[in-house]
Amino acid sequence: MVTAFLDMVGLLMVLPLLPFYAKKLIGQGPLWTFLDSIGLGGEGIVIALLISSYAIAQLVSAPTWGRVSDRMGRRPALLVGMAASAIAYLVFAFANSLELLLLSRLVQGAGGGTVGVIQAYVADATEPKDRAKTLGWLSAATNAGVAIGPVLGSAAAAWGLAAPGLLAAGLMVVTMVFASKYLTESNERVGAKTGEHPAVRRSSTALKRVLSHPGEPASRMIWMYAVGMWAFQGTNAILALFLANRYQIDEKSIGYVFAYIGVLSVVLRALFLGPAVDRYGEAKLSRYGQALLALGLLMIPFTYNYFALAIAIGLIPLGTAFTFPCVTAMLSQVIPNHERGLYMGVQQTFGGLARVIGPLWAGFAFDYLGQSIPYFTGAVLAAGSIFLGIGIEQHLPGRTTTSGSRPTS
Repeated sequence: MVTAFLDMVGLLMVLPLLPFYAKKLIGQGPLWTFLDSIGLGGEGIVIALLISSYAIAQLVSAPTWGRVSDRMGRRPALLVGMAASAIAYLVFAFANSLELLLLSRLVQGAGGGTVGVIQAYVADATEPKDRAKTLGWLSAATNAGVAIGPVLGSAAAAWGLAAPGLLAAGLMVVTMVFASKYLTESNERVGAKTGEHPAVRRSSTALKRVLSHPGEPASRMIWMYAVGMWAFQGTNAILALFLANRYQIDEKSIGYVFAYIGVLSVVLRALFLGPAVDRYGEAKLSRYGQALLALGLLMIPFTYNYFALAIAIGLIPLGTAFTFPCVTAMLSQVIPNHERGLYMGVQQTFGGLARVIGPLWAGFAFDYLGQSIPYFTGAVLAAGSIFLGIGIEQHLPGRTTTSGSRPTS
């Protein structure tokens, strides 16, 4: 949790600044020339491309990271991922073109494919009945980083454009030192000299399984995660532009908006998620979360004062707090232990695909269809994902399951 927290602080130090850095570079360089020549030269599209590039790299790398962690261990996979992030922050610090900003996002995304590895680490260390709570605590730790990172990034920006990237890179080096000393290996099969070592299927096989058998419990949970992520990340990518146009929020104050979201996420996941899981169960609570996310996204375009905006934005971390940890916990319960890292990597791949399509659609809609359209689309998607989870309770351990429903069949 400490490692995940420090990692997220570094990420959020630079992410809210990305649109403002990009705006200074729009209109120059081969990337801009190419986009402008095909009619995609709007600032929303350019920023959405930079945001999505992280997800593209994560999409490609996540299943491989998961499979590597199943075979070689969670710890080495995480350390390599953090090293990639440190390099990416250095590139960001000295980026003087859209191409270098794009490179920094791609390198960081390749290292960010270890998100599924972190989730598998937590699942290794907890009982199935406690996984939603523990994943919620993990999310609370990362969202504490969401709350602190933007404030540090905005403060560092006062010292110069390179300062946030350099500070984030230095923090990542400290995190690597901490992890190398204190993070022990959670995958008990790694290094064992005796015992059974079940074969781990190829990443491509697991991906095809999700596509060809969408009705299986694991597939449905992965699709629930992906659709919800599309709704959330697509609108999040253009939030800074929306707030700049309607509320004149700039790079010096956008960090406080993200900090507000982060603080709410920490409180909800650390204090309220566990009792809510005990009372309603993961399946029902995830559906409540999807409904709250849809409502928050729907409300944002109708806000014209800070009070209404705070309520609408506040529903989003409430919805995501109840959705994503519960879906991931349920996924960990219906897949074999020896393929936990693989399938959580596959979940991150589908989530990564959503992080690509969502921001690209949101950027296009923002530029050409209307600034409210991305939020209406996100609300429809979040509401639609509720139907994917109906009846999923019967497939969880301790419930009656349908024949052939396991992802390993």
